[in-house]
Amino acid sequence: MKETTFTFDCQGSPLVGICHHPDRPARRGVLMVLAGGPQYRVGGHRQLTLWARRLAAEGYPVFRFDYRGTGDSHGEFRGYKWIDEDIRAAIDRFCEETPGLTEIVLWGECNAATAIVFYAYRDPRVRGMVLLNPWTRTAEGQARTLMRHYYLDRLKHPDFWKKVFSFQFDPVASLRSLVRLARLARQAGPASPGAAQAGIGTEAPLSRDLPLPEAFLAGFSRFQGGPVMLVMSGRDLIAREFDEAIQANPERWEPELRAKRCRRHDTHDGDHTFSSEAQRSQVADWAIAWLASW
Repeated sequence: MKETTFTFDCQGSPLVGICHHPDRPARRGVLMVLAGGPQYRVGGHRQLTLWARRLAAEGYPVFRFDYRGTGDSHGEFRGYKWIDEDIRAAIDRFCEETPGLTEIVLWGECNAATAIVFYAYRDPRVRGMVLLNPWTRTAEGQARTLMRHYYLDRLKHPDFWKKVFSFQFDPVASLRSLVRLARLARQAGPASPGAAQAGIGTEAPLSRDLPLPEAFLAGFSRFQGGPVMLVMSGRDLIAREFDEAIQANPERWEPELRAKRCRRHDTHDGDHTFSSEAQRSQVADWAIAWLASW
């Protein structure tokens, strides 16, 4: 395997990319999209680098890059909702660097997974998606998740009861917080009928004004390229928020998950960023088996 670094253009801004070339590259390659925030192409805990090298050792070409305004790339940082052209430019360069590619799998964690869903249906070269703890946060969804998971789980922790019996627990403040969360949770309005189905098969960009769960479902519904691998961490409230979004509209979500041949994996002790070697290796094992299965 060898790794090459270079710059490439995205609407006048030079972006930095790294391509991992196996000795005998498969025709299916993986493009890793960076989660937004103060990160760059190596990813948190260097996980994108380590995952890329592991996949390349199995024969899959991998491409990592900094989109505009992140890492060493130039341009204005606009956030994960607005990186469609960055992903397209990266795929273009990936195909130039690896001429034998016929299929691209997009890989992303947190809001990078959401950015992938916003883009994938618009590019016929994309034939699969790996989505790790997707970001679908709304104030209402976060409130429901905190009430159902965080506060109930606290009752099971000895540290909570130590605070109670040592008079370090403030019941008034906690009650106020619960009331505020309950009000937020009740504010969730009904799903927009037909929003997910509108424009299936088109290349028109999604409206970024839709509530995030609705926009995610719309992009997911439009993707006709191939299968999806979903990885969810057990110790992650963002993963639980995504589950809440599914449970809020099962009649719309479940048919889409079946249609995409979605293979779900759950890491019971996993955190949001798969920060340990054991978690990272488990994700890589699942991905390698999944990539070889279709």
